[in-house]
Amino acid sequence: QVVLVESGGGLVQAGGSLRLSCAASGRTFSNLNMAWFRQAPGKEREFVSAVHWSGSYTYYADSVKGRFTISRDNAKNTVYLQMNSLKPEDTAVYYCAATRGNSYTSSYDMNYWGEGTLVTVSS
Repeated sequence: QVVLVESGGGLVQAGGSLRLSCAASGRTFSNLNMAWFRQAPGKEREFVSAVHWSGSYTYYADSVKGRFTISRDNAKNTVYLQMNSLKPEDTAVYYCAATRGNSYTSSYDMNYWGEGTLVTVSS
C-alpha cells in the first residue's frame, strides 16, 4: 500500500513556471518507479514524464521535452516535476503515479495514483 499526495498546482501565465511535488508514504519508496500523467477536459489521460527508482533514467513526452524536468529525492520520498515555459496546452489535472514493475510510461502499468492537482495556464 502506497499513498501519493500531489501539491504545487495553480494558475500561471503562459511562459511561467511551476514545480509539482508528489510525496509518497509507505515502504520501499526507493524501489518505486514514478511517473506523471495529465488529463485535460474532454481528453484521454496522457503520459508526461517518468523516472526510474534509481533516478538514472528519465522519460518525457515529446510535447514537454526541453521544458519539463523530472527528479526525485529518495531521502524525502518525493518526486518533482519542474515545469518551465508553460503553454495553455499544458492546462490539465496532473497525476502522480507509481509502480514496482519494469514498465512505467503507460497509465496501464501504474499501480498507485494520487488524486491529482490542477494546473491552469492562461494565454
